[in-house]
Amino acid sequence: MNERHKGTLAAIMGGGRGTRLSPLTLERCKPAVPLAGKYRLVDIPISNCINSEINRIFILSQFQTASLHRHVQGTYHFDPFGGGFVDILSAEQTEKSLDWYQGTADAVRRNLVHFRAFPHDLVLILSGDQLYRMDFREIIRQHMQTGADVTIAAVPFPASKVEGLGLMQVHDDLSIERFVEKPKDPAVIASLALSPALEATLKTPSTEKRCLASMGIYVFNRTALAEALDNTMKDFGKEIIPGLLGKKKLFSYIFEGYWEDIGTVKAFFEANLALAQPMPAFNFYDAGAPIYTQDRYLPPSKLNNCRVDYAVIGDGTILADSTIRRCVFGIRSFVDEGSVLEDVVVMGSDYYESEEQLKANIALGRPHLGVGKGCRIKGAIIDKNARIGDGCVLVADGKADGQYAGGAVVVRDGVLVVPKGAELRPGTVV
Repeated sequence: MNERHKGTLAAIMGGGRGTRLSPLTLERCKPAVPLAGKYRLVDIPISNCINSEINRIFILSQFQTASLHRHVQGTYHFDPFGGGFVDILSAEQTEKSLDWYQGTADAVRRNLVHFRAFPHDLVLILSGDQLYRMDFREIIRQHMQTGADVTIAAVPFPASKVEGLGLMQVHDDLSIERFVEKPKDPAVIASLALSPALEATLKTPSTEKRCLASMGIYVFNRTALAEALDNTMKDFGKEIIPGLLGKKKLFSYIFEGYWEDIGTVKAFFEANLALAQPMPAFNFYDAGAPIYTQDRYLPPSKLNNCRVDYAVIGDGTILADSTIRRCVFGIRSFVDEGSVLEDVVVMGSDYYESEEQLKANIALGRPHLGVGKGCRIKGAIIDKNARIGDGCVLVADGKADGQYAGGAVVVRDGVLVVPKGAELRPGTVV
């Protein structure tokens, strides 16, 4: 491993309460949300680190961490000679603080004491709810070459689509002149557009002017990070980065690959369904940079007399005489005969029911784990361990956000969600 990568620690931000992803985060933190049939969101930044020869990784989290702990501890085991680890640092009470992390910067500040236990020159700060593949060695190489104190990864976005993103104005040498967090004024956005010289260097041409949007990925020199956090500022994008302008050497690193912030239910839903297309923008099948996850030793999936039009199917799934269009199935998913699913993300189950459990549930009138017979579901996310009885009709089209079926179904961002462990009686119509 290159010495400079040995000198890099990675810190993955586990996020706050994950309210934008609710109800998927009612019983888990954002990094633990299932993705693409068999993965978790946290597998993306961890895998990017491992593929970039960075193997000392901290995850900073505080809400609903049990599922995250189980996944990380069951997945990431490094040999004792490489010095690698994935360690979860949850918010804790100390002599100096009795409250929760107050923001991204506050979370890193409180854990500098843990970082100091490991020799390092650089700290790579990552988000825990994005889908992308990046070789961090490239941003580190540029960081070293420019002599930067801080390097911020940025993706070129059309000016009409930058709402809700932090934007930066850069010189032609990529040094940052301005940083504006989530601007709304069209004049301000226009003033942050890339120069013609920088536009000409981009691989993908555009007919519309573009701005550089922050990916929430930062490389800090160790001393620069300590100095930047020697205050009470809470957030990197809103406070720390703008406060460093003119005081430290800030550079942008332009990333032109696929990148999707999947912090909302709608973005999560669309990113998953996109993976079922023949040539998705994000490719899980890249053998040169694999995405790692837990090896569960599940049996192969089984499709019995099904009609399938574009699907991702996780291990251990059973689909019985059903019609499937543009769907993603997580591990141990089950769909009974006669059901029709279109544009549906089924997260599967944490376990198989035994014969004794099945008999007991039948006696209690409880539906089987998964989707029952003769159901019609469209535009939905079915979270783990949900039980949907026979003949249910769940269609998101045109429904206002809110709770339905006594709270057993939630519509969020126009997507119908059956929360984790919910039960729908046979014949339920939403």
